[in-house]
Amino acid sequence: MSMILASPSPDDLIRLLKAWRFWLLGALAGALLGSLVYLVAPPAFRGRATVNVDFHMEQAWPQNSDREQFYYLERETRKLEEIALSDAVLQKVAAQLGGVTVQQLRQQKLQLSQPGNGGWHFSADERDPRRAALLASAWAHAFAVAVQEQVVQPSGSLEHFITADVTQTEDNAEHRAISLGTYMLGGALLALALSGLGILFFQRPE
Repeated sequence: MSMILASPSPDDLIRLLKAWRFWLLGALAGALLGSLVYLVAPPAFRGRATVNVDFHMEQAWPQNSDREQFYYLERETRKLEEIALSDAVLQKVAAQLGGVTVQQLRQQKLQLSQPGNGGWHFSADERDPRRAALLASAWAHAFAVAVQEQVVQPSGSLEHFITADVTQTEDNAEHRAISLGTYMLGGALLALALSGLGILFFQRPE
């Protein structure tokens, strides 16, 4: 037992490098295993919609102060993220599609990427590709409407310069949330790690 737990010596590392054929076979076997897992239990489909968020910096801060613009962008982006995941927005999405709760949407199915000045990507994962596309589209539209309401209301929390326009909702969601290549790479890396441990700790000469 103490021999297994001992730190590898220089001889062990040399022997590890010499076993490149074993590493290669292990990586190949791991990639094949990852492919098999992908085929047997494939990941969900991912639908995506895009909303173009424009903060209109030149109107909000015409004096072109970099410091104020930075804090303005950070503050309003944080507000927009809260709106995107708010109960009001997600309740509209859940009511439109049915069969899903707000908690499920927030914790499992929805992902928001690239928040900032420009395209915001609203992604949704579902086993049914059509439903994934509809879910992403419904979320993007609900967000854009909520932003518009906050902007036009006198008591709204957002600056009135901000606009949010849905620009893409026609993603057919034919792509999986995780690609086959990712499964193969993960399997290969796992096999390489296990192969290295096997060579270092379980094949030591007496």
